[in-house]
Amino acid sequence: MTDRANATGKAVLHRHTLGVYYEDTDAGGVVYYANYLRFAERARTEALRALGFPHAVMADRFGLLFVVRRVEVDYLRPARLDDSLTVVTEALAIGGASVALRQDVQGEAGSCAVLRVRLACVKPGGEKPARLPPVLRQALETMLAPRPASEGSDTRPA
Repeated sequence: MTDRANATGKAVLHRHTLGVYYEDTDAGGVVYYANYLRFAERARTEALRALGFPHAVMADRFGLLFVVRRVEVDYLRPARLDDSLTVVTEALAIGGASVALRQDVQGEAGSCAVLRVRLACVKPGGEKPARLPPVLRQALETMLAPRPASEGSDTRPA
């Protein structure tokens, strides 16, 4: 997987703001744990759209789509009914047919949940990985987070 900053040396983080609705919460008004996955999915969709590659374009132009291969979530503090949340998405690493992302779901008091997501690029209906087209790879590289040299070269997400 590629591990480098984009051409400017700074990642272009994507931010997606959303509100917490009654349907997102449990009986106590706290966001139900699985809904953080939905929030992250929406933010990834909007990040791709902002890069010029909404899902429909990926399917029509390249015959490709992203599927979630792995997700790890750390729940840090509860989000509640009527909170405003911002999901900050950054790329950690880009492989030949995969992308590793970090998504931080932030509330007013700080991070509520942090997700590490590995996406696989595949042909629709297929189970085999498909290489990222160069133009898509280039767009995703703008979201790469710079990594300090002290972190080493192993960028595999947990």
